[in-house]
Amino acid sequence: MSLVLSRDDFEAALRSKGARYHIHHPFHQAMYAGELSVGQIQGWVANRYYYQVIIPQKDAAILANCPDREVRQEWVQRIVDHDGAGTDPGGIEAWLLLAEAVGLSRDEVVDQRYVLPGVRFAVDAYLNFARRATWQEAACSSLTELFAPEIHQSRLDSWPDHYPWISATGLSYFRKRLSEARRDVEHGLRITLDHFQTAEQQAHALGLLQFKLNILWSMLDAMTLAYCHGEPPFHSCTGEAYPLPPGVLP
Repeated sequence: MSLVLSRDDFEAALRSKGARYHIHHPFHQAMYAGELSVGQIQGWVANRYYYQVIIPQKDAAILANCPDREVRQEWVQRIVDHDGAGTDPGGIEAWLLLAEAVGLSRDEVVDQRYVLPGVRFAVDAYLNFARRATWQEAACSSLTELFAPEIHQSRLDSWPDHYPWISATGLSYFRKRLSEARRDVEHGLRITLDHFQTAEQQAHALGLLQFKLNILWSMLDAMTLAYCHGEPPFHSCTGEAYPLPPGVLP
């Protein structure tokens, strides 16, 4: 029979999931080592855009399922962070600046022509989960933000040296998320530690976080097949080739 973890031990168990964060995926390891081509960077940016535009929809689903006014008042900031408000254009606009900095046009990113089926399937699964889960479960799954500051800092540290062709203005999204992610973690962690208190609930929470880790890892698996191994969708079939960023394959 499992024992209930103390609050500190439960938090430590959640944080230990960082060992499976996608910063450890070979695609990201190659990125930080400066081993990706222009096309591979472009492919990642174009596919990750689909994740970016789904995130505020995920957060809206959490709000729709949450009866707690105080939680909603705090959680809604996540939507503003991505969609923008007033003089703040938001994170999605910052991602489009990144897309332009790596040589993509806004049109080819916004119309999602390069989004791989595997990436789309994984991201849609996350959105559908958030719509159907309890708001506490969906909030718990968002705790991959525990590990996000490290991955954003890794890009800020390594990209200027390895990819000097990317304008520094394109890196504003990563700088923006450093503080936002830390704030979001504090809120999401508080919700999770308060709500999941029995041994069964705590095990469930760890599974929810693993589900989100699986989403992020699966996205990179799809990109690795398409952009590193030369196996884009339907590559073994006859007919029109799946659209890829120019120069993504040798």
